[in-house]
Amino acid sequence: MKHITINYEGSPCYNIHFRPDFSDLAQVFKADLNKDYDSICIVTDSNVASLYLSEVVSIFKSVCNNVCSFSFDAGEASKNLDTVSLLYELLIHKKFTRNSLLVALGGGVVGDLTGFTAATFLRGIDFIQIPTTLLSQVDSSVGGKTGVDFNSYKNMVGAFYMPRLVYMNLGTLMTLDDDNFACGMGEVIKSALIANKEFFDWLMTSSDKLLSKDFSALEHAVYECCKIKGHVVEVDPKEKGIRAYLNYGHTLGHAIEKLCEFKLGHGQCVALGMVCAGYLSVKLDNITQEEHDKVIECLKLYNLPTKVSDLNAESVLEASKSDKKMTGKKIKFTVLKAIGEADSYLDFTDEDLLEAIDVVLD
Repeated sequence: MKHITINYEGSPCYNIHFRPDFSDLAQVFKADLNKDYDSICIVTDSNVASLYLSEVVSIFKSVCNNVCSFSFDAGEASKNLDTVSLLYELLIHKKFTRNSLLVALGGGVVGDLTGFTAATFLRGIDFIQIPTTLLSQVDSSVGGKTGVDFNSYKNMVGAFYMPRLVYMNLGTLMTLDDDNFACGMGEVIKSALIANKEFFDWLMTSSDKLLSKDFSALEHAVYECCKIKGHVVEVDPKEKGIRAYLNYGHTLGHAIEKLCEFKLGHGQCVALGMVCAGYLSVKLDNITQEEHDKVIECLKLYNLPTKVSDLNAESVLEASKSDKKMTGKKIKFTVLKAIGEADSYLDFTDEDLLEAIDVVLD
């Protein structure tokens, strides 16, 4: 059984376990945390609750006498302080203490919101991640970024707060619909582009296996992404340097996501952002037009959009300037130095960015 240990400030912090089901969740939990909790709350959403909540509640009842659950309406619209407040109320009502635990069972919205609640309730209690979507398994469950949206500004309120354990049941990926699977592949492709050319080449030749959800192919893809992200966050846990490379495609992608009012998924918007960022990487002579075309081909292989309708470039640019990654009045923009290698660039003009945005406008 595969696992990766993530270090923080030079010491082991938590393990990521890769499994085909939930069969040894209780054993892994006891072995990794080695702690008796007085209460456990499993946080999930309305989609995941119907699939996995009863099984996971049953598992945690075998390790703790007091287990409750909290479910909210699925979707980005619930990722806000109102939902966090409702969760706080439940935890207070159930008399949760600093020796209690939150369990994030679901995708990125569930993981981000649960982690933020854990970071702030009683000034910090333990939480673990059980990600159930491809997007959350390859990206949001790893690295300790938590947060919620505020007035449509994505992840504007949050904290860096590490989980105690990440347990990935890859079997949950079999229930994903095509759009959710494609969203996850947006982050998979991003990971390869910024850090591993051989992985990108493998993605170009493995679309049939991945799209048919071949287990060994999925395990390889998720494992490689977690290795990439794990290495980056070990080196730069608070995003003061190379962790910014993980934002490839995100600055303009987040702006598009906001303007679409989250009608497009996160990974789909990142794909559009990567087309823009790839165009700028060509403009810098970092990659060739042929390499950029190959990236676009890869996005299309995995049913990701490379064009978007009903937006204008000026609005996207303006929305991008509210991004958290601004440095002074300039956008800290991640580009490709080569396929498999990223870099940061601060000197794009508004005209450069408008030109890049125009490339994805239909």
